[in-house]
Amino acid sequence: MISASFPSLLQSFLTDRLLRQRAASPHTIAGYRDCFRLLLQFAKEKLGKMPSQLKIEDLDAPFIVLFLEHLERPRKNKPLVMTSRNHTIAHLASR
Repeated sequence: MISASFPSLLQSFLTDRLLRQRAASPHTIAGYRDCFRLLLQFAKEKLGKMPSQLKIEDLDAPFIVLFLEHLERPRKNKPLVMTSRNHTIAHLASR
């Protein structure tokens, strides 16, 4: 089985899913874009992979938890409630 590259899945999500299918607002799309930008920077640091090299398998649950901890601790971004963290996970897991 050939795995789709993460960049192609991300592009499809931002353009097809959010823009065309969901008619998301520019602010919503920008929020997703910024979240994924942080994720890609974190993946580059932790996995040593450029965004173009990422596969969806690289972004498993333990990695996403490390990313969220990175957002919450070193960056001092605190979720208001636990549902904020779950919302972030849902953003990253949705297609």
